Amino acid sequence: MSGARALIWVQHLLGIGHLRRAAALARALAARDFDTMLVSGGMPLQGLDIGAAKFKQLPPLRATDATFSATVDANGQKPDGAFRAQRRERLLSLYRTHRPHVVITEMYPFGRRQFAAELLPLLEAAHQSRPKPAIFASVRDILTERSEPARSSEMAELVLRWYRAVLVHGDAELIPFEASFPETARISHLIRYTGYIGAVGPGGPYGGSGEVIVSAGGGAVGAHLLQTAMEAREISALADRRWRLLAGPNLPAEWYNALKRLSHDGTVVERARADFPALLEAAALSISQAGYNTVLDVVSARVRAVLVPFAAPGETEQALRAERMAAAGLAQVVREDGLTPERLAAAVDAAWAAPRPELEIGVAGAGESARIISETVSI
Repeated sequence: MSGARALIWVQHLLGIGHLRRAAALARALAARDFDTMLVSGGMPLQGLDIGAAKFKQLPPLRATDATFSATVDANGQKPDGAFRAQRRERLLSLYRTHRPHVVITEMYPFGRRQFAAELLPLLEAAHQSRPKPAIFASVRDILTERSEPARSSEMAELVLRWYRAVLVHGDAELIPFEASFPETARISHLIRYTGYIGAVGPGGPYGGSGEVIVSAGGGAVGAHLLQTAMEAREISALADRRWRLLAGPNLPAEWYNALKRLSHDGTVVERARADFPALLEAAALSISQAGYNTVLDVVSARVRAVLVPFAAPGETEQALRAERMAAAGLAQVVREDGLTPERLAAAVDAAWAAPRPELEIGVAGAGESARIISETVSI
């Protein structure tokens, strides 16, 4: 849409999935001739593909651990009031400079509650602008389960007050939004399912490599899985295959170096691969956590799979996704709290003995989101 401008806010804290999903949406909007600005509040990620969009970095924050209970800046320091004010003013300045017709908040208000101090002023500024931009929430298929019903009610209230639509990047037939958000009925008139946002394109030049691909997403919480996979190889039915371990950019250096020392002729240890989807298409089997982007890559490749969902206290998203994938015959599942080399090897053997998955799911959600936004906005 020539002349239209869009601003996307995203905050990744531990992994990189949120940023990858927002980058895909930025690319899709830019491909529709939106002057698109992606504003990130997480740690910088090298090699991020945003197409023709612009990228702006807020003073970055990350989670200190898998509980998400505290954040620190790039120097490992807890942010004070001045730091948060700097972020807020930087975001508002970018909004005023860019003057977007569309504002998209990734995950908020269904998550990222700790960033309300910068987002609510952004939403207020948008509502006071003339012409008033259309505000969209961009959210994955599954939310983390909330122990307090009031939190879900608060999310629905924020949607009803500020938002034009909620773009759910999933498939209602596979995992309906109400499976993880109990207040869905209150905002059902605003929900638009876009399909999943995944890799779309031809496969790579690898033919049938027959490798086992072990991946840990961003890597911040993947050390146990990677080490267990290294040990499971020797007792699995695929011990004769090369196992390629992708540790992720955020795996601490000491763990990465330890894995490198343990590797041998039958294993390869790397940080990450930009051609990950193509590697999966050529692989014999995938072992991974059950984050949004990874599962989409696995299912799209129709590769036999074992999922080990991340399950820190209070984290239910990956477990539910893995459960639904297993029920659809797309994967074997091993609980993280019961992960041992023996159990992982048994799951690998069971997945290898099963037929190759054939279910197709739509992964063109970025383009569909851009189409919905384009049809909603008029300038």
